[in-house]
Amino acid sequence: MSNAYQKYKTTAVQSASKEKILLMLYEGAIKFTKLAIKAAEEKKIADRGMNIGRAFDIIMELNNTLDHKVGGDVAVQLEQLYMFMMEQYTKANITGDAEPLKANLKLLNTLYDGWVQAVEKIKKETEKAG
Repeated sequence: MSNAYQKYKTTAVQSASKEKILLMLYEGAIKFTKLAIKAAEEKKIADRGMNIGRAFDIIMELNNTLDHKVGGDVAVQLEQLYMFMMEQYTKANITGDAEPLKANLKLLNTLYDGWVQAVEKIKKETEKAG
C-alpha cells in the first residue's frame, strides 16, 4: 500500500511544473514548521529538532535555487528573507522557543499566498497566449 503511494508521490513530483514544485516546497515548509511549533509547545525536543531540520532544509533549497540573473532585486530580497528564516529556525532549535517558528510560519504563509497568486496569473497569461 505505502509502496504504491510512494510511487504516486514520486511520479507527481517528477511530472510537476517548476511552479507546482515551488508551491509544494512551501507547503512542506509550512507543514514542518507547524509540527515544530506543536513539538516545541509540548516540549518534545526530538520532534522539534527533526521538524525544524526538515523546514530548514526546504528553505535552504529554496535559497540555493534562486536565480539572481533572472530574479534581480526580488531574488536578493528573497535570499535575505530565507537567511533570516534559517537564523530563526536555528534560534528556535537552540532555545526551544516557539516564537521564532511562529514568525517563520507567518512569513511562509505570506510568501505562499503570493506565489499562489503569481502562479495563477502565469496560468491565465499562458492560456490567453495559447
